[in-house]
Amino acid sequence: MRKLWAAGVLAGALLLAGCGDPGAGGEAPEPVPKAPGAERAERTPSAPPPSATSTTRKRIAAKPAPKVLYLGDSLAMENQDVLGAHLKDRLGARYRSAPYSGTTLCDYLEGTGKDSLVPDADKAAALIRAERPDYVVLQFWGNAWGYTPCMDGITYDKAPGKYFDRYAADAQALTRQIDAAAGAGRTRVVWVLQGPDAITPDRVRRVNALYQARARASGGLVADAGKAVAPASARYSWAEKLPCTSYETKHPAYCTEPGRNLTALHRAKDYLHFCLAPTTAKSRPCPVRSPGIRRMASAITEAVASDLR
Repeated sequence: MRKLWAAGVLAGALLLAGCGDPGAGGEAPEPVPKAPGAERAERTPSAPPPSATSTTRKRIAAKPAPKVLYLGDSLAMENQDVLGAHLKDRLGARYRSAPYSGTTLCDYLEGTGKDSLVPDADKAAALIRAERPDYVVLQFWGNAWGYTPCMDGITYDKAPGKYFDRYAADAQALTRQIDAAAGAGRTRVVWVLQGPDAITPDRVRRVNALYQARARASGGLVADAGKAVAPASARYSWAEKLPCTSYETKHPAYCTEPGRNLTALHRAKDYLHFCLAPTTAKSRPCPVRSPGIRRMASAITEAVASDLR
C-alpha cells in the first residue's frame, strides 16, 4: 500500500508541475473554450451556451441576477470558463473567477503573506470586499502533498490527523474572513464536494464531510459536483470512464465512446484532472469539451439555482 501511495505522490507531483494540485442539464453544449494567449486569474467565457429553458428564466426573473465569485485550485482553473458559461446562461449571473493551481484553503486566507500562492489582492476577503458577490464558490481538492507553503509541511500521508485538523481550522477561518468582509451584504459560501480520490478514497470522503459540516455551521451551501463524476452506486470509487448521461447521449461530443455508451472523465494516467487536453507548464482553462468538467459545472450551477428558487 505504501508503494501505491508513493506512486500516487509522485504522480501528484508531476500533475502539479503541469496543471496544479490537485449533472446533466437541459441546455445545449457550450462552445469549446479557446486556449488563452496569456495567463490570467480572472476569466470569462467568450461565448455562453444557448438560452436555457423558459421555465428556468421565469423562476429567476423575479430576482436580481446573482453575482458569483469562483475560487479554487487547478480543478477550478480548468473548470472556470465552462462554469461561467453555465451560470450566465441559466441564471444571467455576473461572474468572476480567480483560481490558482496548487492551492488549498489557507492560500486564500488574509495574513498568510509570502507563504501563500495567492497574491494579497486575490485573497478571498479582499475579493469579497471588492466584488460584493452574492455567492462565493470554493473548489478545493484538498492539497495533500504539502505543495503549498502555507500548510507548513503538513501532509496527509505523514500526519493525517494533523492534516484534517488543520483543514477544518482553515475552513472555519476562511468562512469567518468571508463573513467579516461581506459585512451587511450577505455572501453565501458554496462548498464544492470533490470527486473520488484514486489513491486514498477515504481522504476525500473526510474532506467532503468537513465541507458539509462547515456549511451547516455557517449557513453555507453544498454543491455535490463530485457525485456527478462518480459511479452511481459507489460515490467514492474512482473511475476513468462512466456511462454517458442522457444529455451526453444526445450530444455526441460529450459521449466519447458512443458505441459502448461510455464517456471519458479523465485522460489516461491523470487521475485528478478532468480536462481531456494534456496538461501544460502554465495552468489554463480547459481548451476542449470535457464531460467531467461539464458535469461538475452543471451541479454547481444547480446548487446556486436551487437557492434562488
